[in-house]
Amino acid sequence: MRKSRLAAVMLGLGALITLTQCFTDKQNEGERVYAANCASCHMDDGSGLRGVIPPLANSDYLASHRKQLPCLVRQGLNGEITVNGIHYNRPMPASEKLRPDEITNLLNYIQTNFGNQNERYTMQEVKKYLQYCPQY
Repeated sequence: MRKSRLAAVMLGLGALITLTQCFTDKQNEGERVYAANCASCHMDDGSGLRGVIPPLANSDYLASHRKQLPCLVRQGLNGEITVNGIHYNRPMPASEKLRPDEITNLLNYIQTNFGNQNERYTMQEVKKYLQYCPQY
């Protein structure tokens, strides 16, 4: 009985450590995807380039366009948007090669960094939104 309790505790601790490492790795994965695909335009700190490239830092656009963000990452953007009261009208390139898990990790990194405190995405949510991306 004592051995089975000890085994259960050890198994629980192992699962907890694994889950903690997975979360950290996912956050690091989002940062890696951001650095490779977004930082050259939106800057390492998410500040963008005032009047030319919109900021991701403290961005009102992120919270108000939650359902559109996965498609925006996947397909890019052409046309005017307004972020924090400033109008932007430069094309954003598509990231069509990013997998749904990479888009999820990227969006979660952006949603919880750069002064943003928005709700995290689930993988299922991102996959659902990607199914309804407009076809051009």
